[in-house]
Amino acid sequence: MKQVPAVRPIVESFSVADFKKLLVWQKAHALAVNASIVSGHLRGPAHSSLRSQLVRAAMSIDANISEGRSRPTQREFVRYLNIAISSASEVESHILMARDTRALSDADSQILMEQVVEVRRMLYGLTKHIQNTLNQKKSDS
Repeated sequence: MKQVPAVRPIVESFSVADFKKLLVWQKAHALAVNASIVSGHLRGPAHSSLRSQLVRAAMSIDANISEGRSRPTQREFVRYLNIAISSASEVESHILMARDTRALSDADSQILMEQVVEVRRMLYGLTKHIQNTLNQKKSDS
């Protein structure tokens, strides 16, 4: 499987809360695109629920980042980032199931696994950064 680039350049005006500027969203979006492409290899009724769950969970990651970015407070954004982290763990579980049942090749599962681990690490880092900033503002008050 060929890896999809993070995101195509989009020419438009950006708002302060533009989620497309977030590298973690770009990487999560690429993961969702790749999961969708790879899920096409999961043919037949035996894998239909796994196919659906893998794609839905992967799409949930970038969707929660974008939805959280539009929230009015950083605390709410962190809440959505935590949901995205949970979805990333769900994607990892589905990848392992697909690999272990031989529904996915080792190569495809390895690429997806590397992407989901990277995205989850970035989400943890962003969450920690925002929480540290919020705690610092609180102690400065």
